[in-house]
Amino acid sequence: MEENLSKIIVTEKKPSGLWEFLKAVIISILIVVPIRAYVAQPFIVDGASMEPNFHGGNYLIIDELSYQFFREPSRGDVIVFRAPTNQSQFYIKRIIGLPGESVEISNNKLYITTTSGATFMLDEPYIPKSFNTDPNIIKKLNKDEFFVLGDNRPHSSDSRIWGVLPRKNITGKALVRLWPIDEIELIKNY
Repeated sequence: MEENLSKIIVTEKKPSGLWEFLKAVIISILIVVPIRAYVAQPFIVDGASMEPNFHGGNYLIIDELSYQFFREPSRGDVIVFRAPTNQSQFYIKRIIGLPGESVEISNNKLYITTTSGATFMLDEPYIPKSFNTDPNIIKKLNKDEFFVLGDNRPHSSDSRIWGVLPRKNITGKALVRLWPIDEIELIKNY
């Protein structure tokens, strides 16, 4: 009886190499695009406005998520934002003044008057003492406005020139420096 049974041979069809490649690409896109669009994105520093702390060619990862859901930007944060004067350009600067505060530059010193009315001189250990912060100005910030400066004050286009930075222009906070390799680090807040 066993002799009359036909043998059924089942062969497993192997997927094509092209299909496997396309699946890998599709899965990668589904993972990478949302992360890049809403969580973190790369940014390459261009120019000297943040020297000596950041140089042209530094490769940074920008945290886009924290300011949207977890916390507000704070003084000392290094941020990337769309330039108020040209929305297609991105700038990198440091937050000096927060919404509702007053910022005064007087005789190369920065004074902050907080929303509670207290005034203090801002200590800036991240810039060389030889950098002058000119000109003398006083700027009162409204709700959702920030005052930002480049670390390299003599060579920075910042709030001293084009005014306050609207909150809506902020893309995110500089989180990690990945290049050059010998300068890999988490970026400190002051």
